Amino acid sequence: QVQLVESGGGSVQAGGSLRLSCAAFGMIYSSLCMGWFRQGPGAGREGVALIDHGGRTSYAESVKGQFTISRDNAKNSVYLQMNGLKPEDTAMYYCAADFGECGGSWLGRGGIDFAYWGQGTQVTVSS
Repeated sequence: QVQLVESGGGSVQAGGSLRLSCAAFGMIYSSLCMGWFRQGPGAGREGVALIDHGGRTSYAESVKGQFTISRDNAKNSVYLQMNGLKPEDTAMYYCAADFGECGGSWLGRGGIDFAYWGQGTQVTVSS
C-alpha cells in the first residue's frame, strides 16, 4: 500500500511562487510514476504534470514553462515548483502515484490511471 502526503500549499499573490512536496510511504518509491493533478472550484480534475520512474516529465499545456516537476528518490518525494502563479491556478492540488508505465497521455485522462492519491493541498492565488 502506498501513502502519499502533500505539503507546501498556501495563499500567494499573483506572480508569486510555491513549491509543493509529496512524500510517499509504504512501497518502492523509485518504481513509481508520480503525478500532480488539480481541481478548482466547480471544475473537474486536471492533470498538471507527471514524472516517470526514469525521470521523464510531461506537462499540461497550460503550465508549460511555469511549473516544474522533479523527484528525489532518496527522499521518496516528488515536488512541483510553481512560478508566476495566476488566479486561475487556484485549486486543490493532489499528488498521485502508480506502478504503471506512464506517459503524457495520462495527464488528459482525469487521473483514472493512478491508483494512489494524497489528500490534497490547497493553493490560492489572489489578484
